[in-house]
Amino acid sequence: MNTPETRSPAPHTIVVVGTGPRGLSVLERLAVRLREADDRRPVTIYAVDAVEVGAGRIWRTDQDSWFAMNTVIGQVTMFSGGPDGGRPRPGAGPSLGEWLHEYAPQRAREGDGHGPHDFASRLEYGRYLRFVYRTLTDELPPHVRLIPVQGRVTSVRPGQDGRYRVTIDERRSWDADRVVFATGHPDNEPDAFDRAMTEFAEGRPGLHYVPGDSAADMDLSEEAIPAGTTVAVRGMGLSFYDVLMSLTEGRGGRFVRDAGGRLRYEPSGREPRIVAGSRSGLPIPARGRSQKAPNYVHRGAFLTDEAVDAARTRRRKTGGSGRLDFVADLLPLVLHEIRHVYYTGHMRARHGDRAAENFAARYVREIDAGGDGAHAVTEAGLDDTPRLDPWQLARPFTGEHFDSQEQWRARLTEVLRQDLGEAALGTVDGPLKAALDTLRDLRGVLRSAVDYGGLLPDSYDRDFRRGYVPVNALLSAGPPMLRTEQLLVLMDHGIAEVAGPDTRFGTDAAAGRFTVHSPHVPGSPRHAQALVDARIPAPDLTRDRSPLIRQLLRDGLVREFTNRDPATGEEFATGGMDIERDSFRVIDATGRAHHGLYALGVPTEHVRWFTQIGNGRPGLNTEFRKVADAVAAELLPAATARDTRALAPLAARA
Repeated sequence: MNTPETRSPAPHTIVVVGTGPRGLSVLERLAVRLREADDRRPVTIYAVDAVEVGAGRIWRTDQDSWFAMNTVIGQVTMFSGGPDGGRPRPGAGPSLGEWLHEYAPQRAREGDGHGPHDFASRLEYGRYLRFVYRTLTDELPPHVRLIPVQGRVTSVRPGQDGRYRVTIDERRSWDADRVVFATGHPDNEPDAFDRAMTEFAEGRPGLHYVPGDSAADMDLSEEAIPAGTTVAVRGMGLSFYDVLMSLTEGRGGRFVRDAGGRLRYEPSGREPRIVAGSRSGLPIPARGRSQKAPNYVHRGAFLTDEAVDAARTRRRKTGGSGRLDFVADLLPLVLHEIRHVYYTGHMRARHGDRAAENFAARYVREIDAGGDGAHAVTEAGLDDTPRLDPWQLARPFTGEHFDSQEQWRARLTEVLRQDLGEAALGTVDGPLKAALDTLRDLRGVLRSAVDYGGLLPDSYDRDFRRGYVPVNALLSAGPPMLRTEQLLVLMDHGIAEVAGPDTRFGTDAAAGRFTVHSPHVPGSPRHAQALVDARIPAPDLTRDRSPLIRQLLRDGLVREFTNRDPATGEEFATGGMDIERDSFRVIDATGRAHHGLYALGVPTEHVRWFTQIGNGRPGLNTEFRKVADAVAAELLPAATARDTRALAPLAARA
């Protein structure tokens, strides 16, 4: 008697494109769910990365050690649960700080420390990410295979039976039931400035133009930027410090503290002369000395979900769509929050905890009654406290003109040293840095208000994207205090200088050099043999040079998210990849959500805000973890079976 041949079911196949923190977070939550699921159908997961599987490009483990994180190690984790006494595994593992303590004890012996308030290098974080990836590989159930693939996904196209054909480097392909795009920071087409600077440099030997990118991927070598030559640096955000370190410490220079704790620099003689500048003229201020527990979160008194809902209701009642105006509806709540923390901190410093608590309550009552808090401030005797104005802090030189370079340097040094003093007070004891640190905790509620077109199109573009976001980033995402100290020391040595406010970058054809100067500082013009753009490219789907993104757009599988107000018809094309709320399914050119394509992180910026964050926080169910878990739930075999059943009637009609 012949018996039918028994065949194993075809494996459920998932492809995760990009294995930096966002892609890895999906893999971690997927591993948790697969370990807990009753369904034992075979699952194959391809983890694809063009640079390094398990770390990605920005955090890759072959980069130099002087590139630093700007989040303290106690506030960083890639596991969705903390250690529980068992072995590290999906859902239960150490934070970055705990991992460094366990696996890199030499770090403390060398003086770098691994306390929860210390900072790590990007290299160390990359090694931690690789540890998390290996943990997932080791702890998957027997019916699941995780296959690393180093290569670039060049196309994803619809295949048979609702699956997708994924091609790597235009050479090898396989079919997938689910595909996740976690592709990270883009490689954009050059803008007009990039093109002009590149063309100018190409026709002149000895000139070197470096467009914006991660500093670890820039050509900052001595061959490109010889010792003793002048290099102009455009932008003074976080990446500016990476460039600064590459051209100093990376050239063999050493920062050393003397017995009195004073920082000094020992040049190697291989450094170029660095002239930096930006619109504000202010290098990004330092993060305050961390004093908060890793799981601490500020609970808002003004910017709350209830306040956002009330604002939407008011907009609808006046005949609108419910879209908010950032300046009218949200910014006052943000300012109330940070000023509440700021003045309460000053009250605590002067009169103690009880007086601070009483003031905080009075301030809330006044705001709730329609006031602006001024009476509470006066009654508390705080009128002599400088008013907290984020725009003044971010643009401290607005309206100022300097008579000489010496006067400008003295003013800049004054501002930087004052900022260092505020940072040294800490994120609890220091009223200013405590208030600015609160901006980080307000992101969650603010994100719920602005995401998926929550703002009026013009207000999103003008007030939020171009107005608030740069100021928020400058004041809440700064580097460790050490970086500001190092800049000041390099300025004292004459190795680095800041040109001044409203810095202009250009070219001098007659001299055959790049130019940099500030119209507010006499004598500031400099010629430079090299020009480095120290700004990370902004996400923009329409400018992304990735073959994958171009193919997806060309074939109509994805579309740009357009913020459109149905009440007025006003619209703004954002540059972000359109996705479905909650499921994170990609939306195609016809407006249909795919049942097998998902996107999260940087490609979806402008649909969702602040997607570049690259970690969860221990003990908190953060947005980072929630998004990863939502996508992971969609990737399971059971979810695929559900969608296949839903699509069956449509397929039959077709």
